[in-house]
Amino acid sequence: MSDESPIRSTFLAQAEAIIVENLANEQFGVSELAKTMHMSRSNLLRKIKKQTQLSASQFIRQVRLKEAMELLKEDSSTVSEISYKVGFGSTSYFIKCFREQYGYSPGEMGKGTVMVEPEKVQTNFLKQYRWPLIAATSLAVIIIGIVLFNKKDAINEPKIEKSIAVLPFKNESSDSTNLYFVNGLMESALNNLQKIEDLRVISRTSVEKYRKTDKGIPEIAEELHVNYLVEGSGQRIGNQVLLNIQLIDALTDTPIWGEQYSREVEDIFELQNDVAKKIADAIEAIVTPAELEQIEKKPTNNLLAYDYYLQALDPYYSRTNEGLEEAIALFEKAIDQDPEFALAYANIAISYYLLEMSQLEKQYTEKINSFADKALLYDSKSAESLVAKAFYYIQTKEYKLALPHLDKALEYNPNSSLAVQMLAEFYSHMLPNTNKYLEYALKGVQLTVASDSITQSYTYLQLSNALVSSGFADEALKYINKSLDYNSENYFAPHLKAFILFAKDGNIKRTRNLLLNEWKKDTTRLDILQDIGKLYYIEENYDSAYSYFKKFVEAREANGLDIYQQENVKIAQVYKEMGLDKEAEKLFNDFSEYCEGDQSTYKSVNLVWKYAYEGKINEAVEELRIFSKTENYLYWFLLIEDEPLIQPLKNHPDFQGIMQNIKDKFWENQEKLKSNLEKEGLL
Repeated sequence: MSDESPIRSTFLAQAEAIIVENLANEQFGVSELAKTMHMSRSNLLRKIKKQTQLSASQFIRQVRLKEAMELLKEDSSTVSEISYKVGFGSTSYFIKCFREQYGYSPGEMGKGTVMVEPEKVQTNFLKQYRWPLIAATSLAVIIIGIVLFNKKDAINEPKIEKSIAVLPFKNESSDSTNLYFVNGLMESALNNLQKIEDLRVISRTSVEKYRKTDKGIPEIAEELHVNYLVEGSGQRIGNQVLLNIQLIDALTDTPIWGEQYSREVEDIFELQNDVAKKIADAIEAIVTPAELEQIEKKPTNNLLAYDYYLQALDPYYSRTNEGLEEAIALFEKAIDQDPEFALAYANIAISYYLLEMSQLEKQYTEKINSFADKALLYDSKSAESLVAKAFYYIQTKEYKLALPHLDKALEYNPNSSLAVQMLAEFYSHMLPNTNKYLEYALKGVQLTVASDSITQSYTYLQLSNALVSSGFADEALKYINKSLDYNSENYFAPHLKAFILFAKDGNIKRTRNLLLNEWKKDTTRLDILQDIGKLYYIEENYDSAYSYFKKFVEAREANGLDIYQQENVKIAQVYKEMGLDKEAEKLFNDFSEYCEGDQSTYKSVNLVWKYAYEGKINEAVEELRIFSKTENYLYWFLLIEDEPLIQPLKNHPDFQGIMQNIKDKFWENQEKLKSNLEKEGLL
């Protein structure tokens, strides 16, 4: 017996009937259904979710696919014709959705080779879509750059992707000290290919694990999700460079281009450029004149400077303090030989930024600026030069000035994993935009697939954080578990997982216990320490909150760290409740100073806390009103009304209306984002 009530059955039957009436209309979506049923979009979303556990767009797609099944049984039309009859603008996307729901393709159904069991079909569908996830390791991820702007396929068959990975070159010289030179050849081949927008080029960190491997070409290509691999080996003998290189079609495991080079060292740049152009030609990649100009640009005319530069790369990419300091010394030697070596200037600036990015006291700010300016002076179109300048503006918290430099860096190097990573970080908290944060987190997965387990774990961590920040708690849980599968020792994953679970059910006690367990494993974890204090603060358990906040504040000051300044107002409130007025005043003054320098889109919400602490209710509500007009913000800001500092604001007549507007805007934006991702098969 069905457990559906008559009301529920009537509502769903009416919705399904309307969808069927508009079946061939590809543009008939959630908004159109809500309008036809004389309901608000938000009410429709809530009602469908409550009664089916599906989103509205998933429900509409379910109806379309159900009708497609009936047409395949009864109609002699082709799969392509049926896909358009049921409102799919792309046959390839229709086939993908059909296979995901029913477990086989519509072509197999049309041929009568499948026995359909209706009850089983429904069970499989619910299992498939109960936990919708982003297929980050599938080839669909390559189109993330256009997904968020609702671009539809213009062709019926999937496009063959021009994806490529450059494997570490082998040093054929008996002299192991030549390894850095051979690595440099690989690095240059990679860098030149990364400048071609028509290619998807896997990052350096992704391929490093294959330096010493017994895996064959098909297996490596499958792990990296690429169609082509570049293999090379080389050596330097005196003034002679020998290089063997080939481009391999991963599907057939056969070379489609290869060449043996024997050149003078003086010709190394021409050799590198020739390799990039011939690889692009072999796979018919489109290379624009601007990209060709970038590829043909010599980094330096001084070979000794270039040699020092190549020596610096391995310690530079280690990202350890010792490695960065060693790299800086070698980059400086390169500059001594060539005072116009833009790449060396840029990498010094980046190294200095990385050395002190978490330190409260900044001693390298002017050096970062000076080296970045020189890098831009000598090469204004270098991605590295632009990222270096962006780091300076991030260091000085001039975020709006940093953004154009990061955008330009990605324009000149569309496959720059560093630029993508920084843009994800940027839209996470510097100038928050949940849509763009998720976009760049997904692109980061695209460029760093199947790297070493530690790097892959952190890539999934970033994606998981982007998902939960956009309100996709189920999907976030999936990827944080994958992060832990890759590296169970991931420093941050259990911390994030605790809050993802909190986003799902709001269980504050369990969240706090999970964090306490993690903190006991390492009591130097200041990130967890302040969160434990904050959870006690939310429950107004000020004694317990104070014991953890006190440890956090003392450790932060002792280590001179510039972290969690935005939390000082909550800590001040706890100190004030404990009667520590002097200490509370200092923390609040620090927070006020932080607000004055805040250039982020969260300045208004920070001022809500500031005015609430001061008892200025009208001013706090007005700032909340300003914040409600923000287009993109993190999920966590929906929970602001649960905080003790905000409680007095609830008596203001406008408070509830403003908070409801904030919530409605967030979920409407999330539904649009979800719909766009689902159309492309990413959710």
